[in-house]
Amino acid sequence: MIDTIRYNKIINDNERDGGMLFRESETIELKEVVVDEIKKEIIAFANCDGGKLYIGVQDDGTVIGVDDPDGVSLQISNMVRDAIKPDVTMFLHYKTIEESGKEIVAVDIQRGTDRPYYLAKKGMRPEGVYVRQGYSSVPATDTAIRRMIKETDGDRFEAMRSLNQELTFEATKKEFELRNIEFGPQQMRTLKLVDQDNLYSNLGLLLSDQCIHTIKAAVFQGKDQTVFKDRREFTGSLLQQMNEVYDFIDFRNQTHATIKKLLRIDVRDYPEIAVREALLNLLVHRDYSFSASALISIYADRLEFVSIGGLMPGIDLEDIMIGISVCRNQDLANVFYRLHLIEAYGTGIGKIMKAYEGMEEKPVIETTKNAFKIILPNVNAKDEKDSNPALFSEPLINAFDGVPISAREEKVLEYVRIHGAVTRNDVIGLLGVSSSTAVRILKNLVKNNLLKQNGKARSTSYTIVK
Repeated sequence: MIDTIRYNKIINDNERDGGMLFRESETIELKEVVVDEIKKEIIAFANCDGGKLYIGVQDDGTVIGVDDPDGVSLQISNMVRDAIKPDVTMFLHYKTIEESGKEIVAVDIQRGTDRPYYLAKKGMRPEGVYVRQGYSSVPATDTAIRRMIKETDGDRFEAMRSLNQELTFEATKKEFELRNIEFGPQQMRTLKLVDQDNLYSNLGLLLSDQCIHTIKAAVFQGKDQTVFKDRREFTGSLLQQMNEVYDFIDFRNQTHATIKKLLRIDVRDYPEIAVREALLNLLVHRDYSFSASALISIYADRLEFVSIGGLMPGIDLEDIMIGISVCRNQDLANVFYRLHLIEAYGTGIGKIMKAYEGMEEKPVIETTKNAFKIILPNVNAKDEKDSNPALFSEPLINAFDGVPISAREEKVLEYVRIHGAVTRNDVIGLLGVSSSTAVRILKNLVKNNLLKQNGKARSTSYTIVK
């Protein structure tokens, strides 16, 4: 009914004395011939309130007509089908009109249901998305594009179309291959990484190598943030971030031995299952509509995970503690479930608590309106402080298998653990030091029996001493 009223208004506004008076307006565009700019006009009308495009009429309203109306309609149809995404053809209707003894083509463009429409070659960016402003079609702002996506796709971030449609998935493919699970076009549709128009969703963006969301991790000396020992920002696919962040934490999750009679008991600072579940919770339940990074902080006495996004509406902390879970990112959780990373909703917090069963210190969970924090206590911190208080106050010294090492040496050891080996040039690039300094650091690690030298001259590399 609304479209009929708008159509009649367009006709009435242009009819004068039994003829047509052509004049450009917010809903009317005049073109003498078919030109490339027509695509922008169609996009703008489809993104706004619709409109009418007349071919064969000059800007001043003079009718010159077209020689082949059917050919013009077909030319526009082919142009639209190849150059505009999503498919807008169903919202275009063509009609040949005779005016002043000449034939013109009238293209009626309705407001589309899959906005924003954009030029395929430009993407869902301002230079590819157009809207009607006065008598002109102009690039849309980022805010206008996001508003159209939200109006079309709803409020759920992961289900919205990604602004970036040029995505690759090398890291995600490797993760699926590691678990012998297929990852192709069909699986991407099933997992909702792409929609019915073969456009990537924000879930696709999160799992792509171009993911814009990051995790920042830092290691502090002592119990506060006064002195940094190390810091990293992890980028790329969420699955790549997951693996790299876990390795970063695992390298610092030291093992300490206690002796009970003749029995030696090895205990890590943080139970591995608790670290794993806290990290997965941070990834799966984070509110990705916020651009701020998730935070991981390692102190002498605790490990903190801060995820952006508080509890879902209607859920309290008490509900979380007894296993009730409302998942913010259902499709992302389904991908992690498919990869056997999570078992079922609501079990992660229970596993974290169980990992500290029988221990004096217990995990702590804190929530605010926009954040969720899990604090894992270092189970060896009390014994470590009692036996060696210096470890809690020395600003740049850590311990590796009982050997004091500097922060730079610790960083080199972490690199070797992740990559298997390190060269002098690797150390230069990693630490930003001179060649002589890199050599001195490597020699000191070899001297302390932490690294082993392999090869000679240019082929020299260093590996962890077994």
